[in-house]
Amino acid sequence: MYESCCHTGLNMLAEGSSFFKGLLLGSIFCLVVSLLGNFTPSWQSSPGIHLHHHIKAPSKEDLQGLPETQKLELSLRVRVYCAIMVQPKDLAYYLTAKDTWSKHCDRAEFYTSESSKAIEAVNLQEQDEWARIRKALTHAYNNAGDLRWFFVARATTFAIIENLKYLVLDKDPRQPFYIGRTAKSGELEYVEFTSGIILSYEALRRLTEVFDDTEKCPERGRALWKLSEEKQLAECLKYRGVFAENGEDTQGKGLFNSKSVNSLIADSLDQDPADVVENCCSDMAITFSGMTPNQMQVMMFGIYRLHPYGHTFHDSLVFLPPVGSEND
Repeated sequence: MYESCCHTGLNMLAEGSSFFKGLLLGSIFCLVVSLLGNFTPSWQSSPGIHLHHHIKAPSKEDLQGLPETQKLELSLRVRVYCAIMVQPKDLAYYLTAKDTWSKHCDRAEFYTSESSKAIEAVNLQEQDEWARIRKALTHAYNNAGDLRWFFVARATTFAIIENLKYLVLDKDPRQPFYIGRTAKSGELEYVEFTSGIILSYEALRRLTEVFDDTEKCPERGRALWKLSEEKQLAECLKYRGVFAENGEDTQGKGLFNSKSVNSLIADSLDQDPADVVENCCSDMAITFSGMTPNQMQVMMFGIYRLHPYGHTFHDSLVFLPPVGSEND
């Protein structure tokens, strides 16, 4: 291929050029064509066709028909390991996440890029974000114990863990689930990291295995095709037959939000001022992003601490806090 490309390149550049200039440019042309010809983005070479799925939470009607003993068993079965990525510059977010939503995880582990006296976290000693996520997920897999669901997020994301548990309540963690807010880049579907990512135990098991294959899942990304960490994750998972799924409620509303509540309400006001709440977001939303630490504290107050006197919620299940947790 290289030899034929050289003849082509020289012919293209011969007119109006000296022999040596044509030789040089033609050689460069051939080298680039040869490299590109041998390079194919790995998601294009993956065999099989996957039909995109929308993962929905179970309906309240289905749960209400279950015996009380089965409801209790379900509520105790779903337990979540939260892998929260933080950097020293995000100290305010770290302190807020540690004081608020992370308490609702069955285990919350913070992972940092470098040592900091102010942050209690696993020091991965890694500045590259994709390499850092790989190390964090490997650590989570090796230290999860009997936890079978994994939530991966930045400390700048606010999460409602009980709603996350409700989404995966009827899902089998022995199946490969990779859930969040999906997006598409070319032929690659991926889950946005900004809104948080859910992985089942089986999905994470397959991922840690493919980490060892540097051809399919390079630690530092590809030299000619550098991807963001969220796309790298999707690419590696796709090699093992794990595909991005969009998390939704029973009405089809997205549960993972890349915006703050304020922004979503503002968008809803522009679209339909007469029905702001209905058009804003799901009442079973799992994550919000783009909030300040103070706004996160306000969210915590509104979700967990403010209760109208005399009003009783009629949810079918109760997710109890982790044993020994200072849960709100």
